[in-house]
Amino acid sequence: MRLRVLGIILAGGRGSRLYPLTKERAKPAVPFGGEYRIIDFVLSNFINSGLHSIYVLTQFRSQSLLQHLSEGWQIGGILKNQFIIPVPAQMRSAEETWYQGTADAIFQNINLIEQAEPHVVAIFGADHIYRMNIAHMIEAHENNKAACTVAAIPVHKRHAHEFGVIEVDHNNRIIGFHEKNPDSPLIPESNDHVFASMGNYLFSTRELLQALRDDAADPDSTHDFGRDILPKLVADQQAIYAYDFETNKIPGEPAGAEPYWRDVGTIDAYWEANMDLRAVNPSLNLYNRQWPLRTSTYPDPPAKFTFNDDNRRGEAIDSIVSGGCILSGGRVKNSILGRGVRVHAGADVEDCVILDNCDIGRRAKVRRAILDKNVKIPANATIGYDLLQDRKLYQVTESGIVVVEGNRSPVDLSTLVV
Repeated sequence: MRLRVLGIILAGGRGSRLYPLTKERAKPAVPFGGEYRIIDFVLSNFINSGLHSIYVLTQFRSQSLLQHLSEGWQIGGILKNQFIIPVPAQMRSAEETWYQGTADAIFQNINLIEQAEPHVVAIFGADHIYRMNIAHMIEAHENNKAACTVAAIPVHKRHAHEFGVIEVDHNNRIIGFHEKNPDSPLIPESNDHVFASMGNYLFSTRELLQALRDDAADPDSTHDFGRDILPKLVADQQAIYAYDFETNKIPGEPAGAEPYWRDVGTIDAYWEANMDLRAVNPSLNLYNRQWPLRTSTYPDPPAKFTFNDDNRRGEAIDSIVSGGCILSGGRVKNSILGRGVRVHAGADVEDCVILDNCDIGRRAKVRRAILDKNVKIPANATIGYDLLQDRKLYQVTESGIVVVEGNRSPVDLSTLVV
């Protein structure tokens, strides 16, 4: 019997800690790595794993996400079991409310599961940067005859207070959950690591439907998988297992490569994950043709580097430069450039994440900054060199990352009278 698996991606998060990048877009639609969006990672994982029946549940500020899905992620046609369909919040609850939690989001769309009649439902978030062969997790789920399998990543115990921690026995059967508890139990036979939940779940359909209905009828529930449904399944002695993400193998990756997973929930974490891409041998490999990272296709021309004069040479060092970029005598170092970025003569960009269609003026200097789409940096402006001044104009994180909103134009500091 061929296993039928239905994928449901939760893509409705506000992403408030990524503000202002989420001012006008949902977190899964935030650009990443030059030409991609955060949601491209989970969608690519599904498609590369052979899962082609996917619903994407949206909610807050979903327009840019819906546009991205329509431009680059349309599959299907004759084969009715191959589709990627965005599902806006239908407000199917009795009170006609927005989704009240992850479990409520699935319950309000329970008809999609009933109509599809899958054997297994894969419920994954759209907020993380990672590569994962979900077929391996499904195999473990079936071998364990599990009601539910939770993807888990080992993290050092000093980070236990940051995660929902899974307590397991020696067979990785889940026996408890500990929410952001610094004294959470260690992984058996480990001296210093705990299992952190990745927020990705596989459910056998019958058990999922029953759990959703029971949870919806509970007036004391917060209607969340991690807080409500999974602990109740453990209390009822259901067969729930943790899947160790470190055992996951991606085709085309070199032997001994460590699995990559990052929670880009803050501006600093987002900047650091982008910076991970610059290395000669990056921890996140975008160039594995056996496990491609898919996204929308745009009719961009190739990137171009112009001029070769001293002090006026278009160059990029240890950087990612996307299609349509023109470096006209400017210098880019340790940075990520999105589509259609212009860097003019004498400009210097270092340790930056520059989103699509930004324009860096002549002799401007930008360091340790994130520029949202369509930002225009005037000639001679400086960003990232005087954080006291930057804080008057832009958002600056505790670590000193300057974020320039897409609908604001930086001030040309050279014109200010001191």
